[in-house]
Amino acid sequence: MTSIASVTLGVADPAAADRFHTAAFGLGTRIGLRASEEPTTGFRGFTLALTVSQPSTVDGLVGAALDAGATLLKPATKSLWGYGGVVRAPDGTIWKVATSAKKDTGPATRRIDEVVLLLGVADVAASRRFYVDRGLAVAKSFGRVYTEFAAGPSPVKLALYRRRALAKDVGVSPDGTGSHRLTIGGDAGPFTDPDGFAWEAAAPAPTP
Repeated sequence: MTSIASVTLGVADPAAADRFHTAAFGLGTRIGLRASEEPTTGFRGFTLALTVSQPSTVDGLVGAALDAGATLLKPATKSLWGYGGVVRAPDGTIWKVATSAKKDTGPATRRIDEVVLLLGVADVAASRRFYVDRGLAVAKSFGRVYTEFAAGPSPVKLALYRRRALAKDVGVSPDGTGSHRLTIGGDAGPFTDPDGFAWEAAAPAPTP
């Protein structure tokens, strides 16, 4: 089964971005950084979502991100599905921190249970077929609305969402031009998907 081995963000200042990621989320090596001056404006077409266990963890991570220089796009609030908030990092990447729990069940922590890369695509069904043809296995699918692929040993789970719906979910305009400033590494690369997201050849993620 094909899986993601790495996710690399293109940023103007990798050292500054690394300081932000360490202070805000403590992600370690789960997200890579690469110097990039490729032109990009507006919504880059993707978000990174951090799934955690309880609301206090959401509040702590969102607060740490703001203290490290992020911009608040959506304050952490309750919803039908749980509790979450959205920030934009200084390098422009949009991060959503969320939990399905509506109440705390223990002490606040900084533990991140899952990292999900959400690609905003024009046609979820067509992009799903594209990725299935390259060896990814579908874990969840809701027609033309949302698809989630099996993560396997990957440090990051891949999901597809309609571009306009994804932009609305994180509180930004769907308009954007230029580079995604994102490269996905995997054993199925290199290729570029129908929405311009680039994959590069990389060794499979090690099994934990």
